[in-house]
Amino acid sequence: MARVTDAVGESEGPTIPPFAERVLELAERIPPGKVMTYGDVAEFLASEEFPEGVPQQAGGPRQVGRVMALYGGGVPWWRVVRADGALLPGHERRALAHYREEGTPLRPSRGLAEAPSRLDMARARWDGR
Repeated sequence: MARVTDAVGESEGPTIPPFAERVLELAERIPPGKVMTYGDVAEFLASEEFPEGVPQQAGGPRQVGRVMALYGGGVPWWRVVRADGALLPGHERRALAHYREEGTPLRPSRGLAEAPSRLDMARARWDGR
């Protein structure tokens, strides 16, 4: 997914670390209108079973956030969120457009129903199943 290979199978350019690939693959699986927190992603990946011999790189919420910041532009980044449901600082408008398009449950700002400031985590959260 994240690697570009030529006909011989040689990788071109930098290789994305295995943990980052797993984070990005999970971000792509989150259904439209649903979200997972950075912690949810880390916990889900830690609980996956791997065939014998496949290395399991662990990472917590901060590592998931770092992966999304470095490599997340090509996946639905707006579906991996903070646990408090706050919109990603600096990307609020773009994220909000995606949330509205996908029908992601939002909570209105106090006194400003037309300008949501948070996701409705109780309704938007996806458990990975």
